[in-house]
Amino acid sequence: IVSQVAKMHYRTQGRVKMPITIRVPFGGGIGSPEHHSESPEAYFTHTSGLRVVAVSNPQDAYTMIQQAIASDDPVLYFEPKRRYHDKGDVDESIDLSAALPLDKAAVVNAGSDVTLVAYGPLVKTAKDAAMAAADEGISVEVIDLRSLAPVDYPVVEASVRKTGRLVITHEAGQSGGLGAEIAASITERCFNYLESAPVRITGFDVPYPYSKLEMHHLPDLDRILDGVDRALGRPNSLSGLEG
Repeated sequence: IVSQVAKMHYRTQGRVKMPITIRVPFGGGIGSPEHHSESPEAYFTHTSGLRVVAVSNPQDAYTMIQQAIASDDPVLYFEPKRRYHDKGDVDESIDLSAALPLDKAAVVNAGSDVTLVAYGPLVKTAKDAAMAAADEGISVEVIDLRSLAPVDYPVVEASVRKTGRLVITHEAGQSGGLGAEIAASITERCFNYLESAPVRITGFDVPYPYSKLEMHHLPDLDRILDGVDRALGRPNSLSGLEG
């Protein structure tokens, strides 16, 4: 994938297209051991020539797999394992040309205080966190990236320029993860708008733990809300301040 598929279009000066879609089940939360619960998306987002997408809901799963297949580019199509059994309405009559493009992010919950960026399995968790934060009077804007390479930075930028704060969450480990790239890029693009440093809520930098420990490893509602508190300068697990 990295050495051949990603390079062929460039190597042939555009003469050879690579309309290949590779489905990749990923992520944890299903009680599987380390070889079946990894989140390897950063390996591929680092590789020029590949499109990388991650779906979070049934409608996108239905639409984006068709868009990926229709693309002339190689697409890594990441499917969150713990969302395989999620149910939702799916419009099978949707015109692919009228659907949200494959490389565009979606604002799935409007807000004004904090921008929360997620993808794949954690979009649902992020939306739950936004609902919980609303009970405390905090307005969280949730963005579903959908496309991990390329990242739809204009959507993220517009949100951060409005909220002044950024939290990114993903299941993969923190070091070298996609969250680091987004944090750096948004800091470069929106430095004068940021009220606080970007916050990353991720898996830990350890081999994926066995099933009895994985729920401590994966970002959950409480950890994401703690990240929101950090971005807002509220009492949190790192500050040691009392509420």
